[in-house]
Amino acid sequence: MIRVALVDDQAMVRVGLRMILESEDDIEVVAEATSGADAARIVAEHAPDVVLMDVRMPGMDGLTATREVLTAHPGARIVILTTFDDDEYVYEALRAGASGFLLKSVDGDALVSAVRVVASGDALLAPEVTRRVIEQFARTPPVEDPAPSPEAVGDLSDREVEVLRLMARGLSNQEIASELYVSSTTVKTHVSHILTKLGVRDRVQAVVEAYDSGIVAPRP
Repeated sequence: MIRVALVDDQAMVRVGLRMILESEDDIEVVAEATSGADAARIVAEHAPDVVLMDVRMPGMDGLTATREVLTAHPGARIVILTTFDDDEYVYEALRAGASGFLLKSVDGDALVSAVRVVASGDALLAPEVTRRVIEQFARTPPVEDPAPSPEAVGDLSDREVEVLRLMARGLSNQEIASELYVSSTTVKTHVSHILTKLGVRDRVQAVVEAYDSGIVAPRP
């Protein structure tokens, strides 16, 4: 059973999310919070597998809450809920360690799929809007986190660099496999090596490092 926590100041949003998620046999909403300040508390109390976090809330916003939760619970998987107008918050949330984000207008099937993807240990990177956000925030210098060391980046093989560039384009393992004419298992192995060598925990953070290090250049 996938355990989900909802953090959003709008009751109707939480009700809608709960109804969609709990219609699935393998998902359970175990906690709700109405503010970022309560996010770390419910994560500590209920140990959810996935946290759906609104980025704009009165008091402590989703960005600050994401940092607090991940500082106290580094293994937490946080998905930011946003709109197209919230890009500046999402950039920093991804840097803070969020596993991806969803638009609040997402349909039910995509929401359920996203929760399952993140719960499985992957990150939300495939949607076109995610590529736009990552490329936009990559144009701005890092605020706190340094770029990866040249040693870490240089330790990637030529094929791993190739896979990382395709990851940055938002391709799934299957799509990368088709692009490179290899098996999905081979791609999965390459991705695992990339994450280990860069010292990051998921695909989103690997792509952040790819942009920061210059392996991938933002589109004009």
